[in-house]
Amino acid sequence: MPHPHLTVETSPDGYRWLRLSRPERRNALDLSLLRAVTDALAFEPEAPVVLGSTDPRVFCAGADLTISEAERAAVSDLIYDCCEIVVTRPGPVIAVLTGPAVGGGAQLAAASDLRIAGPAARMRWIGPPGLDLAVGAWLLPDLVGRATAMDLVLTGRWVEAPEALALGLVNRVCADPELVAGQIAAELAGRGAGAGVKAVMSADGLLDRMRAERSANRSAWARAMSVPPVS
Repeated sequence: MPHPHLTVETSPDGYRWLRLSRPERRNALDLSLLRAVTDALAFEPEAPVVLGSTDPRVFCAGADLTISEAERAAVSDLIYDCCEIVVTRPGPVIAVLTGPAVGGGAQLAAASDLRIAGPAARMRWIGPPGLDLAVGAWLLPDLVGRATAMDLVLTGRWVEAPEALALGLVNRVCADPELVAGQIAAELAGRGAGAGVKAVMSADGLLDRMRAERSANRSAWARAMSVPPVS
């Protein structure tokens, strides 16, 4: 079913575009949008996917802070189902970052197989204030090493495009990342590349760490929601 905040296009070159399209909320994720993204990634899993935004000013602001606490907890949990599909689907996923990616949005970007960024891209792994959530601890060590991953997860600081490239968080920074991502996706679709490489890359504990982070964050949300509000 089409979703009002997700555009899906099929390229004649054999790949699909998924574009988050909720600019009024900076593409923030509620359950409906996240489920739509998850379902779209699961559909035709062999096809390469390019994941981006209809608004070049932003990739994804993470969970929508205007929804209820219970729904934000559900979004926090479901993001791991979505990331698991990204990691395990045989077709590559290429994230196009032209603006900020925060929290769950940064998780989706980092879980993707390739990240093509524009000069204004920036990333930040951080959860809601007051919650001791681990955001991205499961995958950042594979991308940047343990020491840098600890820095990014513990401080929740911004990583701008030049530093992201230097650290290996993004694969390329270029003036037209959508064009470059489309060219890569078309080439991969033509060669049928990805399935074998992805199976090997996800075999060494990555999904175990993801499930451990998911469990820790479930516990953090449960503690937060069990505390009575201050009158």
